[in-house]
Amino acid sequence: MRHTHAHTRNRRSHHALAAIQLSICKDCGKSHLRHTTCQNCGKYKGVQVIDVAARALKKENRAKVKAKSLGIDPEKAKIASAEKK
Repeated sequence: MRHTHAHTRNRRSHHALAAIQLSICKDCGKSHLRHTTCQNCGKYKGVQVIDVAARALKKENRAKVKAKSLGIDPEKAKIASAEKK
């Protein structure tokens, strides 16, 4: 059965996108999504949840292993990725 324009538009009135709600971290001052940890300092409600330094080290080691498996010098890959940013 065919729907009228009004019926279709009434149904679609709930399809609007909501704006992202951002909060400011009390410790470092960066913005982050509400009810999530701050990706910059790793804190949630003032409590350290993520060890950011260890996470960065783990990411760097993963990049070195990947570069080595591709046959690329890890130091050159590191320099290239820094230039890319």
